[in-house]
Amino acid sequence: MLRRAQRRRRGTRETLLQDQHCTLCPADGTKCSVSPQLVYPSDFRLTDKEKTSICFLSFPDSHSGCLGDTQFSFRIRQCGGQRSPWHAEDRHYNSGAPMSLQREPAHYFGYVYFRQVKDSSVKRGYFQKSLVLVSRLPFVRLFQALLSLIAPEYFDKLAPCLEAVCNEIDQWPAPMPGQTLNLPVMGVVLQVHVPSRVDKPEYSPPKQCSHENLLPAPVVLTSVHELDLFRCFQPVLTHVQTLWELMLLGEPLVVLAPSPAMSSEMVLALISCLQPLKFCCDYRPYFTVHDSEFREFTTRTQAPPNVVLGVTNPFFIKTLQHWPHILRVGEPKMSGDLPKQVKLKKPSRLKTLDTKPGLYTAYSAHLHRDKALLKRLLKGLHKKRPWDTQTALLRRHLLELTQSFIIPLEHYMASLMPLQKSITPWKTPPQIRPFRQDDFLRSLEHAGPQLTCILKGDWLGLYRRFFKSPHFDGWYRQRHREMAQKLEALHLEAICEANIETWMKDKSEVEVVDLVLKLREKLVQAQGHQLPVKEATLQRAQLYIETVIGSLPKDLQAVLCPS
Repeated sequence: MLRRAQRRRRGTRETLLQDQHCTLCPADGTKCSVSPQLVYPSDFRLTDKEKTSICFLSFPDSHSGCLGDTQFSFRIRQCGGQRSPWHAEDRHYNSGAPMSLQREPAHYFGYVYFRQVKDSSVKRGYFQKSLVLVSRLPFVRLFQALLSLIAPEYFDKLAPCLEAVCNEIDQWPAPMPGQTLNLPVMGVVLQVHVPSRVDKPEYSPPKQCSHENLLPAPVVLTSVHELDLFRCFQPVLTHVQTLWELMLLGEPLVVLAPSPAMSSEMVLALISCLQPLKFCCDYRPYFTVHDSEFREFTTRTQAPPNVVLGVTNPFFIKTLQHWPHILRVGEPKMSGDLPKQVKLKKPSRLKTLDTKPGLYTAYSAHLHRDKALLKRLLKGLHKKRPWDTQTALLRRHLLELTQSFIIPLEHYMASLMPLQKSITPWKTPPQIRPFRQDDFLRSLEHAGPQLTCILKGDWLGLYRRFFKSPHFDGWYRQRHREMAQKLEALHLEAICEANIETWMKDKSEVEVVDLVLKLREKLVQAQGHQLPVKEATLQRAQLYIETVIGSLPKDLQAVLCPS
């Protein structure tokens, strides 16, 4: 599963970690400083700055007091932007994967398994060590399950164990959207389905796939990425809708939790609220004062960035007091069947270090709270309903809320697409009409979210604020790019359905050569999975190119088809 550069050079098949750019980084914190011990595979290149960031983020800070074994995750910016080239496999994976699960081009995810136990034989009085898996894919459930198998064995047997595991994992197949993978490691087979963008959302726990007579019987993971949403949101269930709005609008938010595990899970749960909409802002599931971007995020000389920041050090309460929204959560405390809920508080009530749990914000939600949802969740607790069912209920509510908000935007955007009958073979395709916010807002009267959502409130005000957010910009750019590609594909199909020989009769050599160049450009786009066209259309376009070139003088043929 580890990326082997030499295998890529030899042209052998891609494996899961070759495709993802993953690595295992053991780190030691037993001494008075943290340091990386080794990196698997050895050819995986990390800058010194990245290694330092990974080391500091692979250990809880001194305020957490995490004894025993714990798992959490982080996300760091890759130094110097995207360094490694994109391969055809990367584009193929991203073209089929949901937006939220696409490979990150400029960030690394870190998945940590940390152990701390008392040990009087060492200077600090306890043994502490971490095993970190670094990847470009947000497969948190899969990688946590993998680390829970590898890390305990590694802490006992050290390097030889990792080498053996790496040899096993290196045989894993590349992740393909829509496929179920059987991944053998350390005598266990992990079975997991890689989601595809054409998959229908599941409202109940997915059924186990056929074991296909595998021995040993596989450990079936219900998801590569989804967390237990109900457990993560226990202390904030009464404010889920407000938090959904803050995520939708890309508002800066600090999550202060007692441990990296709670911090990272809360941040990942929050950004998952917007699915299937892609989360276009930055987010850091676990962030420390040692991070290289500490000054960038804490400066008061400019507005807070659009980041969801997970922290555990109370020092951040003082440092980030100027941020508009701070969520302080503590260890879960039961109040009847439901965990004690954090209260909505004004930012002015923030105190240094001893701040009580609460959502500190001056934001007023645009939509009315869905009281029926809370009643259904409470009823489930009374009836001892399984937590995965509670999570499915909560996830369904958030999914339908996001879809109700996005569907009117999708319908309006589709109306801006030129009619297919206006696309002719020998003219430049017509332009997509501009998105006019006022026209869209007027359309909500008869085609708004009220058609699919029972919630009342100021939907217009929410859309107006959404237009100013990074998520609108990201959504619009993506949809406009897809529509432009669809236009190009329709134009290519129109050319392939036309009579090319009739068109060439009265055309100059310059016009014919121009057609060859344009067709070649479209073919290159289509073959790179950037145009949604059928294979038959591509073959016909190639035939047209050959026909057109064959009609030209020999000297032009030599220029267009050099030997």
